[in-house]
Amino acid sequence: MIIVTGATGQLGRRIVVELLERVPPERVSVSVRSPEKASDLAARGVRVRQGDYDRPESLRHAWEGAEQLLLVSSNAAASGGDPIAQHVNAIAIAKELGVSRIFYTSQVSASPTSLFPPGRDHAATEELLARSGIAWTALRHGFYAQSLLAMQAQGFASGTITAPVDGPVAWTSHDDLAAADAALLAGDQVIDGPTPPLTGSEALDLSGITRVAGEVTGKAISRAMISLEDLDARARQNGVPVSTRAIMLGYFQAAEAGEFARVDPTLAHILGRAPVPINAFLQHHLPR
Repeated sequence: MIIVTGATGQLGRRIVVELLERVPPERVSVSVRSPEKASDLAARGVRVRQGDYDRPESLRHAWEGAEQLLLVSSNAAASGGDPIAQHVNAIAIAKELGVSRIFYTSQVSASPTSLFPPGRDHAATEELLARSGIAWTALRHGFYAQSLLAMQAQGFASGTITAPVDGPVAWTSHDDLAAADAALLAGDQVIDGPTPPLTGSEALDLSGITRVAGEVTGKAISRAMISLEDLDARARQNGVPVSTRAIMLGYFQAAEAGEFARVDPTLAHILGRAPVPINAFLQHHLPR
């Protein structure tokens, strides 16, 4: 039995769909906070059970019979919660149930000294996994291209991307990462510990994104600079919580420091093809 947590999220649902192309549905189970949101997966023969990282007793039931577990990283930090405490619960239950391998959705910025707060959380979770006594694989994902759409939605709509100094980012699509994650879950190959960076094939900063977005939409899009302090002040005025602002500001600091810039061929190797380039991704997602 392969357990996939967070299976109603953007990434988790895609992973389940990809996994069903590789293994029989009776080998797949999903652990979600709201089972009704996974009714389409249940209709395909997937076992659906309620599981919450904050409630260990729910995980014991949701993960019953687990051989492998995909632990989708908690986003609790964005709302002021404690993702590490949640991951401690999850790893403890996995060990209690005899899970043979944990796959964890980490990120290329994973480091105790990362300027990006989630990067520090990923590093701490990888350390928990290393000490767990369970075989583990940390899927070090490139920065999500879908996050670019969310972070710069106003800029794409208005024609001006206004943001602090940043740096190159190897933007990577959910679809490519889901396909690679599913391949590893299905045992196409085994990687112990952290994977090499699973990234797209090109790293672009926001000036480069502005250029590409203009080319694919045929619209004039410009890049305007703003200080970190001004960005923080605007977010504060709009009621953005302190924890979310810390992640937002940390992103720009980490990008400028090159934490998301590395391009690596491992994702292409697992996929057996080149990852979707950022120009094709934007062409598909931006209105013209």
